Amino acid sequence: HLSRNLCVRARAVTTSAQRKVSTGWAKQDARRPLHAVVKVKDLDRQVEYYQKHFGMKLLEHNTDKKSARLGYGPQQTNFAIEVQQIANDLDIGTGFGHFGIVLPDVYAAVDKIKQEGGKVTREAGPVKGGNTVIAFVEDPSGYKWELLQRGETPEPLCQVMLRVGDLQRSIDWYSHVLGMQLVRQRDNPEYKYTLGFMGYGPEESSAVVELTYNYGVKSYVHGTAYAHMAISTKDVFKTAQAIRAAGGKLVQEPGPLGGMGGPKACVVEDPDGWRFVLVDNHDFLTKIQK
Repeated sequence: HLSRNLCVRARAVTTSAQRKVSTGWAKQDARRPLHAVVKVKDLDRQVEYYQKHFGMKLLEHNTDKKSARLGYGPQQTNFAIEVQQIANDLDIGTGFGHFGIVLPDVYAAVDKIKQEGGKVTREAGPVKGGNTVIAFVEDPSGYKWELLQRGETPEPLCQVMLRVGDLQRSIDWYSHVLGMQLVRQRDNPEYKYTLGFMGYGPEESSAVVELTYNYGVKSYVHGTAYAHMAISTKDVFKTAQAIRAAGGKLVQEPGPLGGMGGPKACVVEDPDGWRFVLVDNHDFLTKIQK
């Protein structure tokens, strides 16, 4: 029993030391979310909707690959959404929740969407027990968007909501493996869910991952629509090593993304199967400047 206890303690010490190495590198790494990738059936329709109703700018448009990136600021500093057109049928599944954006006037945005036949799933109005005005709408491909009325922000594209089966497990994973911080946590017993907001900076100025745990629900269908979030890193190889040390699951080892000539990247999967692509920041900046 003594030797077994010593082995358990040794493993715990080793795991703790490995996690310190992992989170230490993440802090030095100065990571930030780059973009989220979604699949759609009609690229032009999706781009037009985001520009007209959300006020996004078209940052990139690749006609050969039938993809586009949109956002509110340059990719060198701001989060973006990458839209890829595919021929296959789309299934958004039950696990992906919504994207969140900050708009100056949510009431006006909702009115305009309704006038043009768009789908509003929650009318504009204050949140229960608070003052923040929100609304929920559905874009032409069925992705849900939370519209939030807040003060001016450098990052209006502010949230990616994903559902998880064990919130504390996810908070630990995002902290130790991705190096994010728990920005905010909120429990809602009345509606039986808990939220955990994870990110590399405050919600007011950077994009966060909103993790949602619904009481008693352990798993979800991911579908084929939402793909992944890309995050910058100064050194893909060091990051992959730190991910392994923290107990993360690499589904793609460090190397060129999409074949020779692509930016160096590695791909990691969280405990619920959500994927994150860690992209070499120098390669990323070089590519978007071409």
